[in-house]
Amino acid sequence: MTSHVDTLLLRADIRHEQDVVLIRQRARHIAMLLGFDSQDQTRVATSVSEIARNAFEYAGGGRVGFLVSGGERPAYLIRIADDGPGITNIDAVLEGRYESPTGMGLGLLGARRLVDLFDIRTGSGSGTIVTLGKRIPPGAVPLTEARHAEIARQLLAAAPHDPVAELQSRNHELLRALDELRARQNEIERLNAELAETNRGVLALYSELDDRAVQLSHISELKSRFLSGISHELRTPLNAIHNLTRLLLDRLDGELSEEQERQVRMIRSAATTLTEMVNDLLDLARIEAGKSVLRLSEFSVAELLGTIRGMLRPLITSDAVALVVDPADPAWRLYSDEGRVSQVLRNLVSNAVKFTEHGEIRLTAEYDAAEDAFIFAVRDTGIGIAQEHMETIFEEYAQVDSLLQRRATGTGLGLPLSRKLAALLGGTLRAESEPGKGSTFLLVVPRVCPDAVDTEEQPRTEVERV
Repeated sequence: MTSHVDTLLLRADIRHEQDVVLIRQRARHIAMLLGFDSQDQTRVATSVSEIARNAFEYAGGGRVGFLVSGGERPAYLIRIADDGPGITNIDAVLEGRYESPTGMGLGLLGARRLVDLFDIRTGSGSGTIVTLGKRIPPGAVPLTEARHAEIARQLLAAAPHDPVAELQSRNHELLRALDELRARQNEIERLNAELAETNRGVLALYSELDDRAVQLSHISELKSRFLSGISHELRTPLNAIHNLTRLLLDRLDGELSEEQERQVRMIRSAATTLTEMVNDLLDLARIEAGKSVLRLSEFSVAELLGTIRGMLRPLITSDAVALVVDPADPAWRLYSDEGRVSQVLRNLVSNAVKFTEHGEIRLTAEYDAAEDAFIFAVRDTGIGIAQEHMETIFEEYAQVDSLLQRRATGTGLGLPLSRKLAALLGGTLRAESEPGKGSTFLLVVPRVCPDAVDTEEQPRTEVERV
């Protein structure tokens, strides 16, 4: 657990009950100086006070060392040692099989769960040494020799004021004054009892949080299974609606009046919208369940853009809006899932069509040699998005309220699904926008999908550097 470059910051002894409180204060103060947030400060202080109290109650006292472990992953270490009888059933305690009327087993287990590093060395008649450790946060001030000296200076300057210890050091006879000593002793016992109860409450809370996390994971799995199941069940009647409306529109069962044709097309349009939502739900469920499969192949970026242009041009029903697809270099090749890349770009262009009343929607592609990735951009001159809503639009079922939003149909699944698909491809999806001036969505896709790296399927052709 420790390295050869450990630095001792402070030593302390456990001789009296009040020392447990003082050591807790020291542990929290040092954690604060090392850059831990308030929650981790509380975790460290709670675990240290629990072990220190065990040393006092079961071994009659002990010694505490506060250290910093160096190396690539520096850590804050607290080593608590005693010369007591040791713990003969330590394996049963750590495995949670030992039940103690005093709560020692719970204290050790709880302390271990609150820290990153835990080590205990004990034996019958040989005392006990417990080492607790917490990884120092990455953003903390670097632990140089000068920083160590500064921490030691601050610890010395902030030595806790303990009236009992001060009176003991100045005049032992005054400390024997029965009334004052009894009053202080009662207060210390009350504080220790309250602290012990608080510690156990914190340990129980963290245990309950772990249980809740397991339950949430199970609920998320059930949700994904439900969405997958219901999506498959909905596909059958939707396919039937599509087929029947196609038969009617093809006049296989006779002519339709103008009003009948209009109504059938409305039914077909509604079924198409519902099918798209079902497909989005199914894709989300597969991704969340980790069951989405990528079909990797090498394809041309120019051909991909040409296909998308042909598929989406019918969406432009107004002469005030133009769909422009800039040609790509014919030599550009992608090794990824063409269907997924196309799906994301179709979602982005379809969204742009919904929220652009005049101007143009432009789809472009460029190659970033530094990142070895292609950047697809969908730019529009639509209503734009306020800065405070830039992340909201990527949340499932979330929609930004606007007049166009109320007019446009949608489920709020397109952008969340697109971002997850981009991540599945090893890329990213982000947005840039300004209200009233339009939006730009940038899809970054690695030239070679990360899932194909170091495999025999990786393409041998090179992309022309631009």
